[in-house]
Amino acid sequence: MQPRAARTRQALVSAAAGEFDRNGYSGASLSRVSRAAGVSVGALTFHFSNKEELAVAVREQGGAATTTLVAAVTARREESVQAVVSLTLALTGLLESDVAVRAAARLAREQSGEPDWFSAWVPAIHQQLRHAHEGQLGTVTDRAAVAALATHLVTGAEITIRQRARRHNLTAGQSVAELTRIWEMVRGGFAALRGDADVKDHRGDQRCG
Repeated sequence: MQPRAARTRQALVSAAAGEFDRNGYSGASLSRVSRAAGVSVGALTFHFSNKEELAVAVREQGGAATTTLVAAVTARREESVQAVVSLTLALTGLLESDVAVRAAARLAREQSGEPDWFSAWVPAIHQQLRHAHEGQLGTVTDRAAVAALATHLVTGAEITIRQRARRHNLTAGQSVAELTRIWEMVRGGFAALRGDADVKDHRGDQRCG
């Protein structure tokens, strides 16, 4: 592809990401995309014959950015729960900064098919928790609950970030800071539960003695 054509195509994908993020698939307009990209509708249809092709391109771009981020975070080899926390915080930061990622997330809910944004990171959450040792999360139920919590937190952050962006009051780092505080409270609860279990075990040992 010639450099000029590649620039036009990327401009269209970027414009479409903003359009899909704001209005969803059904509400997206190709004419608004072409205006935002600064090209004619004819130029748009030269690169993308219909809205579905544009949506696939946006989903691919958002999915690729997410996959790269997940690989970088998991490469740190943190302990399991911390790895999950790090993933959710990094994903939230990516959602704040990359409109294509937000658009890919919204399109994944509104459309079936590939690539599916959630498949770029949800399996990594479960994979990390499978390695949690007894002292962190003792049961399969506990692991499932933490995985569900992480998924809900990222999905909730995505929706909140989109709402803030539409109201033009999206502040960089705000959602990450909020999520950090939530995790501090949750992990405090983990510690309290482990402390209770330790006390009970200690009392049991004393009785046995």
